[in-house]
Amino acid sequence: MALVPMKLILDEANKGEYGVGAFNVNNMEQLQAICDAAAETESPVIIQVSRNALKYADKGLLAAMVRYMAEEKYPHIPMALHLDHGPDIETIKECVELGFTSVMIDGSLDYGTKDEAGKHPPRSFEDNVAITKEAIAVAHAAGVSVEGEIGTLGGIEDDTVAGAVHLTEPDEAEEFVKQTGVDALALAIGTSHGAYKFPVGTEVKLALNIIDDVHKRCPQTALVMHGSSSVPKHMVDEVNKYGGKVPNAVGVPTAMIQDAIKRGMRKVNIDTDGRLAITAAIRKVFTEKPEAFDPRKYLGPARDAVKTWIVEEMKAFGTAGHARDYKPVSLEEMKARYGG
Repeated sequence: MALVPMKLILDEANKGEYGVGAFNVNNMEQLQAICDAAAETESPVIIQVSRNALKYADKGLLAAMVRYMAEEKYPHIPMALHLDHGPDIETIKECVELGFTSVMIDGSLDYGTKDEAGKHPPRSFEDNVAITKEAIAVAHAAGVSVEGEIGTLGGIEDDTVAGAVHLTEPDEAEEFVKQTGVDALALAIGTSHGAYKFPVGTEVKLALNIIDDVHKRCPQTALVMHGSSSVPKHMVDEVNKYGGKVPNAVGVPTAMIQDAIKRGMRKVNIDTDGRLAITAAIRKVFTEKPEAFDPRKYLGPARDAVKTWIVEEMKAFGTAGHARDYKPVSLEEMKARYGG
């Protein structure tokens, strides 16, 4: 099976009312763990790549590895290759040419400028609509799915730093969908990027009512939850036990993510937890076996730790068992559906 458009995966999730994990990848071990977990649980999966991951891993090599996993190793598992937080049309075009089956244009922020604090200011609604429509014109012409965003999140992911947090206004979300025809829409409901999603000592609370409202208004549009890492305490404790310094890290409880899925969230973005799993495993090897210098001796356990964690997530989100629910659709077929 070739890589499939993300729209196909999320439309099926909408029908089945379950969530699909979108896991960020930077290297071979992460990719193996994600795909192995999907195969073990029979789960469709979205493999995400940030623009900085494209630079780190060599964009062509990373795309080729994902295609190998989808076409050769696990042809029965529906996989989408997705650009996370695409900053501009040039990056969108580049990823479409590389064979990505989905792209996000983050029109909520102006990536071309930064304020005095080094943060990206928000775009106006009109500018967000304009750049999203431009991205859709490029992507849909190739059968590629498009994710947009309304509202802005806090925290840091790569160098994506918003100048301020703005929760999604449901009426704006509805109008945005009408004007753009976007396939998936990321909502700002109080989550944030990174390992410190809520101030220490405060109540962990999300504006879940926004999901209810937007899903009711836009039932055919897949909703996306960014900043969804749970930052499991056992991972944080493991990192700190073996010399790390990740104090007071707080994430989104799994039960809260499950509630969001019941309300209409279909794509659940997770990056931080994968980083924690890898770091904890590697630190443990370095501490317990300081004589080890073969990368396979510490990257292997790191890969296993990521797989174990993702298997749990796929079961928790309700994704497990849905890999064989539907016939795959090619980009050419999707292009025709878009009218291309």
